[in-house]
Amino acid sequence: MLQEASPLRRRLLEVDDPDVRALQIVFTLLFVLDFVLRFVGAAGVALRSWPTAGLVLALVLTVFTLVRPVRPRTTALVALLPLLDLAALGLGRLNQQATGAGILAIVPALWLGRQLGRRGAVIAGAGTVLLVSVPALVYFGVDGITVSRSLLIPVVTTWAGLAIASALEKMRAASDVAEGRGHELNAALGTIDYQQRFSEAILDTVDVGLVLLDERGAYLTMNRRHQAFMDLAYPSGHAGMAGQLGLVYAEDGKRPLVREEMPTYRASQGEEFDDFRMWIGDDPVTNRAVSVSARTVKHRDGSFGGAALAYNDVTDFMRALQVKDEFVASVSHELRTPLTSIVGYVNILEERDDLPTDVHSHLSVVSRNTTRLQRLVADLLHTAQVDEGPMQVRRVPTDLSKIVRDAVEAATPAAAASGITIHAEMPERLEVMVDAQRMAQVVDNLISNAIKYSPDGGRVDVCLALDGGKVELAVKDTGLGIESSDRDRLFTRFFRSAHATKQSIQGVGLGLSITKSIVESHGGRIEVESELGRGSEFRVRIPRD
Repeated sequence: MLQEASPLRRRLLEVDDPDVRALQIVFTLLFVLDFVLRFVGAAGVALRSWPTAGLVLALVLTVFTLVRPVRPRTTALVALLPLLDLAALGLGRLNQQATGAGILAIVPALWLGRQLGRRGAVIAGAGTVLLVSVPALVYFGVDGITVSRSLLIPVVTTWAGLAIASALEKMRAASDVAEGRGHELNAALGTIDYQQRFSEAILDTVDVGLVLLDERGAYLTMNRRHQAFMDLAYPSGHAGMAGQLGLVYAEDGKRPLVREEMPTYRASQGEEFDDFRMWIGDDPVTNRAVSVSARTVKHRDGSFGGAALAYNDVTDFMRALQVKDEFVASVSHELRTPLTSIVGYVNILEERDDLPTDVHSHLSVVSRNTTRLQRLVADLLHTAQVDEGPMQVRRVPTDLSKIVRDAVEAATPAAAASGITIHAEMPERLEVMVDAQRMAQVVDNLISNAIKYSPDGGRVDVCLALDGGKVELAVKDTGLGIESSDRDRLFTRFFRSAHATKQSIQGVGLGLSITKSIVESHGGRIEVESELGRGSEFRVRIPRD
């Protein structure tokens, strides 16, 4: 590595800006070594001779470079100095003693090749011919050995100059490519850094808590909003791993969540979900309700790579729901007493025979609307009781076929008034262990909805059958159908589809919510298939025993 080289090696090996003084000193030292070895030889070297003149020239050039530093690529001396060195070498070889000093021509050739490239190699070859080979031929005469040396030395010097020029060209090209890639890398890193800061600014701006987990469930990052939630849920600190328990409670705000229920744990197991509601914090003044959604992150090979979770503050919504439920329960209880009195007195009046016919007709209207109001109040009360815990059902042996048959018979007049045909298929008797009153409510709700949402002249099919150990009730209509975007909210309390609202179809959006609650209380489930404009089919499946 150049960084670990000695100062002299760094000066000699520097590609773009070598130290001229170091190069000159190396040449001169080698020249002096050759001169000394010849001087101490058998024949010695005369002090007044061409080799001595060459040595003096080399020393003068060395002193010159020390006194007046030469900057590479800034002066003609960079090319002149190696040529003068070749001249000194040519003088040094004008001696009858055999000498190997000719090899020193490589040093100026390497110098010129490095500084001037291929042009420098040509200059080195020409300079060697003129300053080394020609003087030797003149001095020694033309013989085999002299010609051989005179030809080989310029060839070798030219080749050496070309070799280093080519090598340096490749090195400079590689350096330029590396430098270009370095600039590109720096630009890319700058872009990534900017995008990261931009993303962090966006994450900290949104009013939603965001957290990212890796494949082990460790917290990678979170925004400022989620940090506020973490401070509420974990006032003593958090270990940074999914599933850690803290001041986190279920939707009722009372029951602490266990590890398997924690949204981060579920997400770390690869589960995706939406609108999981929970409360964080134990102070009624500062605690918050959040709705959590999670999505998985996949590696390129499809394996689990982590998860992203979003925490949306729904405290106001949850508290509004609580106030609404309390209000509904209070109003419903208050309405039941006067309604019971109205129903009682209406029944008494209807039993009298001394009232005019038109009065009986009016009482029938009052009775019908009072019954409707009673049912609405009962639904509201039932809705308010849903959040208080599982619905209480009283299972008794019940003929479900009779319940369905009675419901169809009761709905037939309303269907006939709209030209709707009801077709029912059921066994003569089908005994199951259910709450008869609750199941009658399920059948009534499904059939009345099918009639309500079917156009005049439509058809409603009701089918009751036994499928293994389960009872299946299917109610199919040819009505409006349900948009796919509404199906997920279909069983939500007080939800009404856009089509129902647009066509002013009566209802408060409680029937399906209550139906689902009753079915699930019996250990069953309710499903729906629907196509907009072609009708819907609701299927209820419950265990027979």
